[in-house]
Amino acid sequence: MSDENSQRITGRRADYTKWVIIFCLGVLVFLGLFYYASQKIKYNWRWNRTPIYFAYQDDIEVTSAIAGDVSSIRTEGDRATITVKSIDEEESYTVPAKSVRVDEGEYISTGDLLSSYKKWKPGLLVIGLWITLKISVMSTIFGVIIGIISGLMRISDNPAMRWTSIVYVELIRGSPLMVQILIWYFVLGTLINDLLYAYGFGQIPAFWYGVASLACFAGAYVSEIVRAGIQSIHRGQTEAARSLGMSYAQSMRYIILPQALRRILPPLAGQFISLIKDSSLLGIIAIRELTKAAREAVTATLQPFEVYILLGLLYLVLTFTLSMYVQHLERRMATS
Repeated sequence: MSDENSQRITGRRADYTKWVIIFCLGVLVFLGLFYYASQKIKYNWRWNRTPIYFAYQDDIEVTSAIAGDVSSIRTEGDRATITVKSIDEEESYTVPAKSVRVDEGEYISTGDLLSSYKKWKPGLLVIGLWITLKISVMSTIFGVIIGIISGLMRISDNPAMRWTSIVYVELIRGSPLMVQILIWYFVLGTLINDLLYAYGFGQIPAFWYGVASLACFAGAYVSEIVRAGIQSIHRGQTEAARSLGMSYAQSMRYIILPQALRRILPPLAGQFISLIKDSSLLGIIAIRELTKAAREAVTATLQPFEVYILLGLLYLVLTFTLSMYVQHLERRMATS
């Protein structure tokens, strides 16, 4: 079989296998050079210690807050309730039944051990990953809402709405995201929290200012994506919908936006992937997202190579998963 016939049948180049081998060899050479360079600086790889960044067993010790007698130890299933009673007060502690270290009727002093056991806890990277996911999802939802509203305002005949959208988009796109995060937290956050405190309300945590900054940032770019997607639909379709008696809102909802969505889905996915990576900047306002958690792990263990490689892989998993999901949506929309 000739090379042309083989390529026509398989859809691949005749030298496809050769270039795959070359690619794999290139990756192996890069990894080998990286490892060789790390040995030259006498770096000790300790991958065996990396599991604690995901989950670890913590030693939990329950001590008595008062001095007195252990008046009772009640067991229900795998849980036990230890009651310590003094002359004028009483304290109860619920612990795993197998972890009890005292006997009923025993006298104990303040700070004496009542129970000790091990408990699985999430590691720093898992905590940071969870916060990054929450921030990214919330920022994406709010960013889409802001972007759709701003995009519709941008193409509105009302000059006040159109100019408002233009000013918003240009202000957000014309300044760095880090500056916007600092303004949201240190300027707007201080003003809002001081007003809430003055009227007796609780203060808003830094988490929500981080979400607000990312949502506003993403909304400006989504606005332009939505505007371009709507304007790419031929104007005749809007006119046809209006001639059938549809209002402007109905024509947008049932005719224009469904078609525009197919065209704007790829750039929207790219924007949301960038949003996940941009969340790494929130560490400057004391939010323990994934990158800040990794920095804390490096500070505690002095293992920058392992931690930062894991950090890159975790971001890759997040962005690659989102990319694959968007491609799946595109295929479904193309066949529907």
